[in-house]
Amino acid sequence: MEGLKIEEPKIDMWKLAFGFVEMAVVKCAIELEIAEIIESHGHPMTVSELSSAIGCNPSLLNRIMRFLSHNNIFEEIIDTQGSKSYSQTPSSRLLTRSEENSIAPLVFLESSLVTQASWQNLSVRVLEKAPSAFEAATGKDLWSYAAENPAYNKLFNEGLACITKLEMPAIIDGCLGVFDGIDTVVDGINFDLPHVVSTAPKCDGVEHVGGDMFDSIPKTDAIFLKMILHDWGDEESIRILKKCKEAVPQDKGKVIILDAVIDTKNKTNVGLIQDISMMVHTNEGKERTLEEWGYVLGKAGFSRHTVRSNNAATSIIEAFP
Repeated sequence: MEGLKIEEPKIDMWKLAFGFVEMAVVKCAIELEIAEIIESHGHPMTVSELSSAIGCNPSLLNRIMRFLSHNNIFEEIIDTQGSKSYSQTPSSRLLTRSEENSIAPLVFLESSLVTQASWQNLSVRVLEKAPSAFEAATGKDLWSYAAENPAYNKLFNEGLACITKLEMPAIIDGCLGVFDGIDTVVDGINFDLPHVVSTAPKCDGVEHVGGDMFDSIPKTDAIFLKMILHDWGDEESIRILKKCKEAVPQDKGKVIILDAVIDTKNKTNVGLIQDISMMVHTNEGKERTLEEWGYVLGKAGFSRHTVRSNNAATSIIEAFP
């Protein structure tokens, strides 16, 4: 038993060293359209059938499918004759690009050369040799780089839209009652940077307005900030929140914040992963604990706030003037 205890840390570190493999194999599955092929086929498929449909080496594909099924992405089925086939699972359906809740755009964003180069510079950021790991890799901050590189801007926007689609059902369930008594919402005016709204699709009932939240925010009953403040440090977040407070009525207005709340006691807390992602992609961005949210909201002049968790990676924070 003692020998096993010694070996477990080695195995854990081995898995961490090769942590990129899972994303690479999932990206491969998306590019090969394995989920789409099985779905259109209508029933489980053998590796031979899949390789014929894809036009690839069956031996190599067999190793990919073995890895994916071991990680519960596809289901391996063995019949009474010992023949092996693969079927869809709820996870594999998320790899289908035509699926409304497809995770493919997020995988493509995170596996892109620009994003991966940024992650490679995490220690540069910790040593404060560059404003952000992203800037160390590209020479520009995220927003400037996206504004000047349409292809990356598209990749980035689609990746964030993917996160929204994945989380929206849990967000809607958690937001029951949040918008009661509210006539207008800023994000129903879609207020964002000019290069972002310039590519935003038309949506009935939504007006796209380009601007800078550090300068001014349109007057409204409520402001909805979805994963905005985690991009900024405390000083910038307080400035944004003060602008928000100025834009809503003092008697019935509110600011609705959708962001992570870090809970280190929660082993599955995605906020810890997102916090490191903020360190990589932004200059001062971070995820916050309950105490840290209380600090920035108090400094911005809000009299009170409530926090409700949901089944998504974020929590809903309501701040009142």
